[in-house]
Amino acid sequence: MVENRLEYAPRRSRGRPQVRSDEETRTLILEAAEQEFQANGYEATCIADIAERAGVSTKTLYRLIPNKADLFADVIADRIGRFVLEYDLSRLDSLDAAAALERMLTVFGTLTLEPRTIALTRLVIGESRAFPEVGAAFYENAILRTSQAMEDGLRRLCARGLIGIDDPHEAVSMLRGMMIMEPQRAAMLGQREPPGTEEIAARAKRCAQMFLNGCAIDRGSAAVVEEH
Repeated sequence: MVENRLEYAPRRSRGRPQVRSDEETRTLILEAAEQEFQANGYEATCIADIAERAGVSTKTLYRLIPNKADLFADVIADRIGRFVLEYDLSRLDSLDAAAALERMLTVFGTLTLEPRTIALTRLVIGESRAFPEVGAAFYENAILRTSQAMEDGLRRLCARGLIGIDDPHEAVSMLRGMMIMEPQRAAMLGQREPPGTEEIAARAKRCAQMFLNGCAIDRGSAAVVEEH
């Protein structure tokens, strides 16, 4: 009688659970770091506390991100990376000028005016004098990167003949200020809650219209005003 070899075959060991990839571990570290920075500020944040919150060893954390300055810069870069993905320049190519500007400003406003970004901005303003690396990380990874993405958007609209701008860099500076400065400042000073989705979208629409149309009245009306 031939034995059924499968019946007597030794069971294979299930082995160790699959280890997380470095990318997954890094994501956990950045999420934990953002929470610790917001709760304690930059100076008081401890690398060991971040590692504990992320569920990793300090050795693993330092292997992936060598110091606290780089960790803070990576937190900012990760947050802005989400903006760039959501922004997606190619999606502007199918929109008219007003709709493209509205989308640009809505995505920018949503990023900048959400509570976590406001908290990080407040942290940077409060600690950049004592820790210049904090200000540099925010300026390079947040302000410059979002500005460049928005400038590229304006250049694409110019290339399509939808708008005419001599200096996209200056235009973006104006758009950014018009879109976020007042609600951001009020929220940072605790005078109001950060605006919600509907308010941000409505503000983006008004800003886009003002940018495209300006505040000028037509010449006929102006002539009537001058005569009186």
